[in-house]
Amino acid sequence: MNSGPLGPIGQIVRTVGDISAAKTFYGDVLGLPLLIEAEGMAFFDANGVRLYLQQSQEARTESILYFAVADIGATHAELTAKGVAFLQPPHRVHRHADGTEEWMAFFADPDGRPLALMARLPAGAAAH
Repeated sequence: MNSGPLGPIGQIVRTVGDISAAKTFYGDVLGLPLLIEAEGMAFFDANGVRLYLQQSQEARTESILYFAVADIGATHAELTAKGVAFLQPPHRVHRHADGTEEWMAFFADPDGRPLALMARLPAGAAAH
């Protein structure tokens, strides 16, 4: 299978209104390791993809960041205990023909932009 000339995504940028609040949220609450910080910028390791946060007061529409997790129920509980407000608990969004299920749970960053947890569960498993 030829994957073409492009490699995997190496970095994603997201603007934030307050870099200090964003560093606390993405680092302390979500647990992403801080790689680099400079004036108005912070770079985190999102499991091999660099997440670049840039402070800006300009309003922008940006993509949802989906974080793949092994145990969506446990991750949801851990982040809820840290004060993350989810829009709804983890829920199944799709069942594949082989019975595996796609589960998601949506929340927001300090600037109110959407983030999500996502997990693919084996047939018959349920997120708790």
